[in-house]
Amino acid sequence: MCGIVGVLGNHEAAPILVEALKRLEYRGYDSAGIATINDAGQLGRRRAVGKLVNLSDKLVHEPLAGKSGIGHTRWATHGAPTTDNAHPHRAGSVAVVHNGIIENFRELREEMANEGLEFETETDTETVALLAQHFVAQGKSPKDAVEATLAKLDGAFALCFLFDGDDDLMIAARKGSPLAIGHGEGEMFVGSDAIALAPMTDKITYLEEGDWAIVTRSGAEIFDSAGRRANRQMKHVKLDATRIEKDGYKHYMAKEIAQQPSVVGDVIETYISGDKITMELEGIDFTKVDRLSIVACGTAYYAGLVAKYWFEHYARLPVDIDVASEFRYREAPFAPKTLGVFVSQSGETADTLAALRYSTGKADKILSLINVPESSIARESDVAVEILAGIEVSVASTKAFTCQLTCFAIMALKAAHERGHLDDAELAAHLAELRQLPGLMSHALTIDTATKAIADKLAEARDVLFLGRGQMFPLALEGALKLKEISYIHAEGYASGELKHGPIALVDKFTPVVVMAPHDGLFDKTVSNMQEVMARGGRVVLVSDSRAADEAGDGVWQTLSLPEAPELIQPILYAVPAQLLAYHTAIAKGTDVDQPRNLAKSVTVE
Repeated sequence: MCGIVGVLGNHEAAPILVEALKRLEYRGYDSAGIATINDAGQLGRRRAVGKLVNLSDKLVHEPLAGKSGIGHTRWATHGAPTTDNAHPHRAGSVAVVHNGIIENFRELREEMANEGLEFETETDTETVALLAQHFVAQGKSPKDAVEATLAKLDGAFALCFLFDGDDDLMIAARKGSPLAIGHGEGEMFVGSDAIALAPMTDKITYLEEGDWAIVTRSGAEIFDSAGRRANRQMKHVKLDATRIEKDGYKHYMAKEIAQQPSVVGDVIETYISGDKITMELEGIDFTKVDRLSIVACGTAYYAGLVAKYWFEHYARLPVDIDVASEFRYREAPFAPKTLGVFVSQSGETADTLAALRYSTGKADKILSLINVPESSIARESDVAVEILAGIEVSVASTKAFTCQLTCFAIMALKAAHERGHLDDAELAAHLAELRQLPGLMSHALTIDTATKAIADKLAEARDVLFLGRGQMFPLALEGALKLKEISYIHAEGYASGELKHGPIALVDKFTPVVVMAPHDGLFDKTVSNMQEVMARGGRVVLVSDSRAADEAGDGVWQTLSLPEAPELIQPILYAVPAQLLAYHTAIAKGTDVDQPRNLAKSVTVE
């Protein structure tokens, strides 16, 4: 969600802060602002609603001088996206930026109101600035004021403080929301994401849960939650900021859809060698695993739903699958020999991280699928499998989803082989099927023009249904999610067999029904469901292979034809048309494809 950047530099901070915030735009935001301390030691700030260009325009007319500063892109939680509610917040000599939610802010507001302190915004963050200023006014040093402030806060936060009169001091704190410190030559940086710091430094120290740090140009002094000095490792992070470009594509989403044959190929090449799986899962022996518990949010949850089919079918391993935001609150018990599996593109998803922490010590082992190897979820897992998708900027996940699926497929085959449900020859045959994926996905991308023609018609609809059976049911859910995310058309995904149990009441000539139906063992049953839709005037968009399309018969409104593919890899292949339908429908509707309204890439609050 929100993005944080801080600079103690040797050059004017404002342009550096704005450029760093641009690299965090993918996280989603609705306002932005910066604060700096000039050569006279005076603290100033500028804020604007909407895109960063609005802040840039404001800085042209109202420049901010100073080589020290903090910046923020806000995704509104408490209070509307207005200039007053935008960060940085300031109270007296203190400016602060904040990611997360202060859960006890109402109690703190009441307590401070009773002491005569006045509020100017609707945000929870203002309580942090007011608290720190309150302690400074009592004579505490900035360090002591922040320490006293942190002691009063409940909730999740990443915080960065700046103080009037001191251009060589930032104080950063992290609890439940990621924060990193960057080391330069006579310069220091703070960022909620290493991507923001990529052009400035590749030397990164990740704050751990409960850490806070005093940052000056000479370095950082880090303390743990108990106030003890902590020695956190500095790491060299390879991040090429130039990769965060559109490379000639109109949108990041278009680029990331097109990258899928390549990145899926990287996954296969990395984790498969010849007829063997080389994916290392240190300490995990699937012969000693009786059950999997998969936990994730959004698109990652749908990847887990597909994995459930694979693990149960090929490895004969029962799988529980949960939405992370519900999982820990129902206090799920763990059966003996349960492997906990947590899926998150960013590795910082707040609900998934909280669920992982609940499961630690209860599940036998914790395994994660992540795209950021230095993320909180990766660091707190027994085993972290990198999905190798590369930087994904568009809010709507595409290549991360297909890379998650490919990793899950390999993992399920590994489990099946270890447990004796696939012999060497059967395993080799399935690995050969996986190797077909990059080529088949490249072929699938050639339906782009046909998809655009259908999307132009879908854009006129108010409601769209997606149907799928078996392992295509999660793809129906994913297709509906993608469409609603970026086109704002109401869409729902259902198991085809559930059609008669309610959703068929919605079918009429105005409601397109997208059917994900490769020629598999369930195809004939899916055709029956299609006939039920068409008998009621429904318009069917059939996404299938040519053989299945021929057998579907007359009456289909529109058809998208994919190459035939083995059943194992069909869910990965069929993600492509689901993504293209959503993308082109959004284009036809004129919506913001990469940064859809109200959404954020990295959801770091519950």
